[in-house]
Amino acid sequence: MTQFHPVPSRYLTGLIGRDIQASLSPFLHESEADAQGFRLVYRLFDLAAEGMDAGDLPRLLDALQLAGFAGVNVTHPYKQAVIAHLDELSPQAAQIGSVNTIVFGDGRRIGHNTDVQGFAENLRAGLPSGSQFRKVVQMGGGGAGAATAHALMTMDTGTLVLFDPNTDRVRDLCVSLCSYYGEGRAIVGQDLSSGIGEADGIVNATPLGMVGYPGSAVPRDLLRPDLWVTDIVYFPLETQLLREAKAAGCVTLDGSGMTVHQAAGAFEHFTGRHADPRRMAANFRAALAD
Repeated sequence: MTQFHPVPSRYLTGLIGRDIQASLSPFLHESEADAQGFRLVYRLFDLAAEGMDAGDLPRLLDALQLAGFAGVNVTHPYKQAVIAHLDELSPQAAQIGSVNTIVFGDGRRIGHNTDVQGFAENLRAGLPSGSQFRKVVQMGGGGAGAATAHALMTMDTGTLVLFDPNTDRVRDLCVSLCSYYGEGRAIVGQDLSSGIGEADGIVNATPLGMVGYPGSAVPRDLLRPDLWVTDIVYFPLETQLLREAKAAGCVTLDGSGMTVHQAAGAFEHFTGRHADPRRMAANFRAALAD
């Protein structure tokens, strides 16, 4: 006899990170569940606010799993650190070496990455038709940067030039990217001025610009009108980088689209139900306007 498993009508989910009190992820997920007629509770686990750090991840994950959470999102700076505490990775998360979504089920923790699709969808929808990707400069090679780098490769970026203060990390990322997409497709940046001088676009995949991390990863005097510039940060929606890029005449793209599309992917992992990205985007913009 086939055993019947009812679809849950209530889900517990959340977000693990640092300095995330301004996150709109709870609203994004909860409002989408409300629109579909079921209950989803999304909690913030701000390790900075709780006086915790990466060493507390194992017991936090244990507690969430025992409490019956369907899963959690993971954000800066734990997208790579959390991998050691999971039982399994999806093929894409393993390829990238970064996890932004964990699903709990059958006593196991499975890591996924929805950032790649989220970032690629934002570029496709947000940049003008005909935007060039012959050479792209990316600032940051951490967990989010690994995802955006893989997304840029799927967008047929000719050469991706990566800058990060952690040279070992960015070198390892380049080796990984070249093994998947072809030798020479990703290189470690040596000089930011010359790198941007030859680039079609710039990606900020660092936390610089978000609440709690003021500043810009790119000096203002390196920006010029023929560049497109995008930021993964969404709070504030206009970061210092985007504000200065807009003043320089660049095409700019904020991080809201990536946030919405990655959230839609995570929502499906948590609930098994498709999200409506257009509805989520409208709700997101409305919340930002309040």
